[in-house]
Amino acid sequence: MLAVCHLTGIVCGDLLGHALGLKTNVGGVGIAMLLLIVLRLWLHKHGRLCPTSESGVNYWGAIYIPVVVAMAMQQNVVAALHGGPMALLAAAGSVVVCGIIISFINRAEKPDAKPPDKSN
Repeated sequence: MLAVCHLTGIVCGDLLGHALGLKTNVGGVGIAMLLLIVLRLWLHKHGRLCPTSESGVNYWGAIYIPVVVAMAMQQNVVAALHGGPMALLAAAGSVVVCGIIISFINRAEKPDAKPPDKSN
């Protein structure tokens, strides 16, 4: 089931990229995950999905976001290294700005009026 959804998603992503005039896969992994979710729901509704397969699909659904984030980070690092010093300066600047904003948010929170009770 996973392999069929993956291959279908890759083919659809390649076709979508070609239709947009790009020589790359556009959203193949996302399409594959959507197909997997729809297929799981359909099989579960019709009582044809065993609990082992359902837990496997849930696992791949949970791991999808970290995999996509890792793939995007790898592409961003490669693009930054090829983009020269301006891309590296922009990356460093965004880290500094995010740090300042997080620091501001943490300082803006009001402390609890009463400390938590530590006795059990």
